[in-house]
Amino acid sequence: VTQFGPTIDVFRRPIDLVTARTFADPPLNAIVLAKKGSDFLLEGGVKLPVPPELLGIPDASYTIGFQPHHLSLERPNAGAVPVRAKVTITEITGSESFVHLDFADARWVMLAHGILDFETDDEVEVFIDPRHIMVFDQNGRAVTASKLAA
Repeated sequence: VTQFGPTIDVFRRPIDLVTARTFADPPLNAIVLAKKGSDFLLEGGVKLPVPPELLGIPDASYTIGFQPHHLSLERPNAGAVPVRAKVTITEITGSESFVHLDFADARWVMLAHGILDFETDDEVEVFIDPRHIMVFDQNGRAVTASKLAA
């Protein structure tokens, strides 16, 4: 057991990367990024804005995690960041599709509504919504605004 509390609270606010991965099905999407100023830097010059409540964290490497249903083919809002990823396989499960993607050195899964018909090695544009990212330090502990205040 890594964390106690109501299930929805543990899912939404895991205390560490182990807990976040335990509660993710399909698997949690994660990537190690460098924070520089107000951005996390992604491959190809893409910048993912640091959530406002975490702007005070030091510049360093962090693991960014997000749930498969928070990766999408359509821009969910103006703040969502587009990235190009390569399809490795698509699983159709009834009315939903699990699209497995390669981005940089990371393997991600996108949970999408509907039946999607991608071919292996198709390049697709997907969107990450910075409002839904989780940030973990180099020891895998969640970085939160409350820890900054302590």
